[in-house]
Amino acid sequence: MLDRFQTQSPTHLPAVDEPTPSMTMPKTISPPCTDGTRLGLGGAPLGNLFHAISDAQAHSVIETAWADGCRTFDTAPHYGHGLSERRMGDVLRHHERNNLCLSSKVGRLLTPDPNAPSEQHGYVNTLPFVQHWDFSRSGIRRSIEDSLQRLGMTHLDVVFIHDIDEKTHGKQTEHVLQQVLDDTLPTLQRLKEEGLLSHIGLGVNDHHVVSRVLQHASFDCLLLAGRYSLLDQTALALMPILQQKSIALALGGVFNSGILAQRLTHETQATFDYAAAPATLLDKAMRLQTICDEFDVPLPAAALQFALAAPAEIVLLGIRSPQEWQQARQAAAHKIPKALWQELRELELIPQTAPIPA
Repeated sequence: MLDRFQTQSPTHLPAVDEPTPSMTMPKTISPPCTDGTRLGLGGAPLGNLFHAISDAQAHSVIETAWADGCRTFDTAPHYGHGLSERRMGDVLRHHERNNLCLSSKVGRLLTPDPNAPSEQHGYVNTLPFVQHWDFSRSGIRRSIEDSLQRLGMTHLDVVFIHDIDEKTHGKQTEHVLQQVLDDTLPTLQRLKEEGLLSHIGLGVNDHHVVSRVLQHASFDCLLLAGRYSLLDQTALALMPILQQKSIALALGGVFNSGILAQRLTHETQATFDYAAAPATLLDKAMRLQTICDEFDVPLPAAALQFALAAPAEIVLLGIRSPQEWQQARQAAAHKIPKALWQELRELELIPQTAPIPA
């Protein structure tokens, strides 16, 4: 999806401690961001996740990221029931296509419905569609063609198979996984040969389902949301496997949907994975914040830089305003003493084996 991490000048990102041999970065699969920031724009907020924003504000977010060197943009039919794709396409169509990496997802089909609720699946003021799951051969082809029409594009750089985990599908999980192997992956390979997409990946919140799929098939890249962050490193053991199979990694949800993106108190109504954060995780986040305070480091800066130290080609940020993009850039450039990371290791708040920024 993007270039390997390169050492940057002080105006870009800090260097990273050399990872162990099992934690080297997977090979790249597509063109880089122009300035090496390794920050990409995630499209969920542009689909009015939780709060509505105007078309003008959404377009301003995309243009701000582009002007700042961002060249990686991720969206999905799920995000506002096509709204995020439409907004991204409206802006990105006016930029040189070969200079950007654009991804979307398959698994959900959208059907027009004049009675569609304005609030669905956490998105507000959505477009008048309802969604249903479809991992079939015909459903995958239609999904790609529909996305390209909303985007106004002729091809996608990456297509992620979206949300195939047990939490999402419950008793249907085995059926979904079998259909992904039998229908979805072969169809995406065919569409890749036809030139409608360049790379095939999984876009999931659960690293266990990745291991299951890899027992039977391979793919080019993985978008993993929420399972590798300063608060949750449960996917750490998966990373050497990705490296061995040359599967490129993109990280999303590095603030765990909000708990790491703000100043915390015990009264904070923090969210984790888009729900109220359990007390145990809030307590751990408060401990992380206390250590950060000792070194005069904002918690969001530590969270973002920890994710950027991972063997990932890109970290996708869900941004809803130009100001938030600039705040993220400032967090990525904030100077953090190595002693902070050493203390977090000593207190077992992060694993000894996790790569840390230098």
